[in-house]
Amino acid sequence: MHISQRTLHIPTSPIRKLAPIANRVEKTKKIYHLNIGQPDIPTPDSFFEGVASYHPKVVAYGKSQGNEKLLQGIRNYYAGWGMEYDLDDIFVTNGGSEAVSFAVMTTCDPGDNILMFEPFYANYKSFTGAYNVEINGVPTSPDTGYHLPDEATVEKYINDRTRAILICNPGNPTGVIYTRAEMDMLSRIVRKYDLTLIADEVYREFVYDGVYTSFGQLRELDDYLVLIDSVSKRYSACGARSGCVITRNKALQQELLKCCQARLSCPNIEQLGAAALYTTPKSYWEDVKKEYTKRRDTIKACLSRMPGVISSDPKGAFYVMVKMPIDDTEKFAKWLLEDFDIDGETVMITPGNGFYASDVKRGQDEARLAYVLNTEDLKKAMRILEEGLKKYPGRK
Repeated sequence: MHISQRTLHIPTSPIRKLAPIANRVEKTKKIYHLNIGQPDIPTPDSFFEGVASYHPKVVAYGKSQGNEKLLQGIRNYYAGWGMEYDLDDIFVTNGGSEAVSFAVMTTCDPGDNILMFEPFYANYKSFTGAYNVEINGVPTSPDTGYHLPDEATVEKYINDRTRAILICNPGNPTGVIYTRAEMDMLSRIVRKYDLTLIADEVYREFVYDGVYTSFGQLRELDDYLVLIDSVSKRYSACGARSGCVITRNKALQQELLKCCQARLSCPNIEQLGAAALYTTPKSYWEDVKKEYTKRRDTIKACLSRMPGVISSDPKGAFYVMVKMPIDDTEKFAKWLLEDFDIDGETVMITPGNGFYASDVKRGQDEARLAYVLNTEDLKKAMRILEEGLKKYPGRK
């Protein structure tokens, strides 16, 4: 059987790559999962109430663009952020992942490239690889908090096949929140070179320090911006697989609708659940933000006490990028699962090399940790990680 080069070009997800090992090990050990951004905050009851309201005589196809109730809920949500969108600007997708895929598919041809700032969300490689689109990785440094390089440096990575810039704000995996000056710089660049700015803003509410601005609030970007969003992290509803892609560009809207029509429709039942989530009161966020701020402070304090460990200083989202005094984080991650435990408990991390594109060796001694556990479990996981680093045979 012939296997397409397109699928062979899609890398294995570093976030889920070690899952088979974890599944086997979990039969005999408790694993603290710091490898995946799966919140443990209870999903609001409104989701289940919305799902329960769905009881038609026939489970029929939905509208390709999305359920009108959900579209209106998304529109109202953005209005609360001072962003006024028409319903025709919004397209419901099967999670934020399909939204990114549609954005890549509609703005790039095979052989084109997209600028991304390293380290970036590892699965962006899958979304681009599926369409034979390359990544131009622009390095950032933990010394500057993973903020963007200057304008001239960014422009050096643009060539005649560059079609878009993809940025996650707040950032996954670093937790960086980009300043207004950085956003204005990207706005100038995409307008100067006639590029698309794909802004993944699924962590918009997870902001602990500083001021957050959405790219959707920069009206000069109206014809250049594609927003990516999802209920997954915001409402702790990852399994609902409900996201959206938003743009005011009329020509692009026509192409996005074709993509939606090609996959027919998103599931009606999940859309009604997601629509109900958008009625969640703001008080929900006050408690969630307090909890995640506490978790962020806990993991920062624990990491600061580990000899030889250098970590990012996350201002948003719920991830931290960590540099460790070891030979290879993938080997270390496997060793933690298979060969190490404390009282029958161990920890799972995500190796860092999958978050880079420009150099296969970059990130080899780094890992992404997701602080999605309650503080007591997080402290236990950090103790296991600290002791594991001391005993790991490949420690430098």
